[in-house]
Amino acid sequence: MSFRVGIGHDVHRLVLGRKLMLGGIEVPHTHGLDGHSDADVVLHAICDAMLGAAGLGDIGEHFPNADAKYKGVASSEFLILVNKKILDAGWTIENVDVVILAEAPKLKEIKPKIRYHIAFMLNLDQTQVNIKAGTNEGLGYIGAKEGIAAYAVVLIKK
Repeated sequence: MSFRVGIGHDVHRLVLGRKLMLGGIEVPHTHGLDGHSDADVVLHAICDAMLGAAGLGDIGEHFPNADAKYKGVASSEFLILVNKKILDAGWTIENVDVVILAEAPKLKEIKPKIRYHIAFMLNLDQTQVNIKAGTNEGLGYIGAKEGIAAYAVVLIKK
């Protein structure tokens, strides 16, 4: 059996006039994330971690933001397509671990929904997905409530 680990990161600016999508879940908030797709930093970080673990590049290579067909696309679609690429290459996901960095909104009540959605989308048991949330203690662009970031680590096996 062969194992590999991948890490992913994404960050987007918070803006008025957009829905806030985190882990495929619409999160009630005054601002949303700005980006070419729905700018879901959680799913983008997971996609990058999956692709990295399998040695398949990064999300920007597969879904470039200069391509009009990805304008406004739900990042859940990216996750489904990346999972297919992983499976087609002979890999299966063992676990997904995510950290979301945001001053606001508070995510305590939303984390179980995100966990369930990701597990469902990847056909995993919920015990194989973990979601953590933290703040930046008021420091930097995250601390100033200007953006939200996410980090993901994925373990795959062949």
